[in-house]
Formats: sequence, C-alpha cells, structure tokens
Amino acid sequence: MEKVGNNKLMLISKYERYMGYMIKLIYILPRTEKFSIGNEYKLSMYKSMENILYLNKVAANKLVYVNKVDTELMLQRILLRIMKNEKWISEQKFNVAMKMMYEIGKIVGGLTKYYENNTKYV
Repeated sequence: MEKVGNNKLMLISKYERYMGYMIKLIYILPRTEKFSIGNEYKLSMYKSMENILYLNKVAANKLVYVNKVDTELMLQRILLRIMKNEKWISEQKFNVAMKMMYEIGKIVGGLTKYYENNTKYV
C-alpha cells in the first residue's frame, strides 16, 4: 500500500508540472485556437487534476477516478496531436509534452492495475 500512496502523491506533482507546461503552450497557440482547442485542453486538465485529488481523498471507487484520469489523458493526447499536425506547436514542444504524458500514464496504469487487483478499493 505504501508504494501506491507514493504513486498518488507523485502523480499530483507530475501532473502539476505538466499542467504548467501545457498552459504555457496554449498561450502561444493562434488566437482563434487558443480559445477553442486551448480551452477544451485546459478544461480536460482541470478535470483530470480534480479526479487525481479525489483519488487521494475517497475511500472507495478509486478505480472510477483512475479511469476518469486515464480517459482525460487520452483526450489530451488527441488534442495535442491535432496541435502538432496543424503546426500550431513545434515537434520539440510536442515531444516534451508527450514525454510528460507518458510518465503520468505509467503511474495511472500502475494504479489501474493495483485497484483492479485489490477489490477492497473498488
């Protein structure tokens, strides 16, 4: 259980750094996209952070919150690929963001496996 607790705390700090990076990226989007895809991206990040915080507070249904975080991450990956394909962000910025997402995804995947195998938290 100790390892899972550390992963949840690590997830908060990693996600917070990722959010800071992405908000800076959103600011450089073309004006029209900043207020459309940029707004959707920010809303998705805020939902994810909210679910990460719930994950640390709730006693039951933790798998539900982990799955919500995973779903929002999938949406963010899609939106990020659109930004890169439309050349609104550089390949380098895309790669940095994807690396951050990969690290977050590994933690989320580990938490998913843990909660799937330990039904007392589901």
